[in-house]
Amino acid sequence: MSLWTRSGSETPRRIYLDANATDPLRPEAREAMLAAADLTGNPSSVHRAGRMARAVLEDARDQVAKTLGVAPLNCIFTSGGTEANVLAMHGLGQGRRFLVGLTEHDAVRKSVPAGAPLTWLPVDATGQVRLDVLEAELAQDGPPAFVCLMLANNETGVLHPMAEIVRLCRIHGAHVHVDAVQAAGRMALCVEEMGMDSLALSGHKMGGPKGAGALLLRGPAPARLDPLFEGGGQEQGRRGGTPPLPALAGLTAALQASLAQPAQPLAALRDKLEQAAVAAGAVVNGGTAPRLANTTNLSLPGRRAQGQLMRLDLDGVCVSAGSACSSGKVAASHVLDAMGLGDLAAQAIRVSLPWNVTEDDINQFIRAYGAMAQSAAPTIAG
Repeated sequence: MSLWTRSGSETPRRIYLDANATDPLRPEAREAMLAAADLTGNPSSVHRAGRMARAVLEDARDQVAKTLGVAPLNCIFTSGGTEANVLAMHGLGQGRRFLVGLTEHDAVRKSVPAGAPLTWLPVDATGQVRLDVLEAELAQDGPPAFVCLMLANNETGVLHPMAEIVRLCRIHGAHVHVDAVQAAGRMALCVEEMGMDSLALSGHKMGGPKGAGALLLRGPAPARLDPLFEGGGQEQGRRGGTPPLPALAGLTAALQASLAQPAQPLAALRDKLEQAAVAAGAVVNGGTAPRLANTTNLSLPGRRAQGQLMRLDLDGVCVSAGSACSSGKVAASHVLDAMGLGDLAAQAIRVSLPWNVTEDDINQFIRAYGAMAQSAAPTIAG
């Protein structure tokens, strides 16, 4: 039997290739969550049960901070990546003008403080920020800049040249905020060494639970940060609310486990997938730029993304058409539009490999994608 076909009598097993929407829960994270869930105390209570819970919370903070290169008091736990991004922008961006990449996630694009000066930063055809435009904008007169550029794009996996971005921002006294939700756990990160001023991450993108994230701030001393809400003064008064201890324990365990897993096997499986997809007629969007090892964005000329998703789903393959944060809607990607892809933007799907992907999963995708590409294309209106 050809790799492109399967018998009509076979029932396809379901495979999950949408890790950038959410990664499957790692066993290490599940174990840590269950252990933390057995603790009764509130970490803010002073009795023995509270102290036991507090010890777990601060151990998680110490581990995340050490792993990502910040002081423990500059690791602020949040409900996820969106809150971490919004907290940074509103808590650190007062009096600054915002320079925001056109390919940023909507958690950043839609969270610029009301009334703040805003400039959109264009990207080149690969999806990397135009450094010449960034440099020119930084040199403009006015208040210092607050620059928002994600490390790894959630739709294409393309990496911005962060070292050069940080260098330019240092020259002009700009604050560099990095949405590292897709990058954390998938590549080595050190805030102090890389030089960004603030960084957001999310647990469920690395095999941890949903509902847990962190904002990391550079510097040895606790950074000033205006809270979005004060609550009971938790997180050194910078983020109110009782911390979700099981979720944070799971985030920490997932981060440690993810960084112990080499990226090379994922990259090899991604490359195999891409080679087969290109042979079937696909275009790899952003494929010439440095990318995450697990992510590929494929346009199939003449095929709307919605139809591709439905066909692949019938063949047991779970992928997406970009961000999973649009209430289940499939629309043309602002990321691919910003890259100048024209009609290809509406014909793209995202394949993002989870930590537990197998070669059999890749082979099943290749069969399903090849069969879809060889079938008669529906007429595209408009």
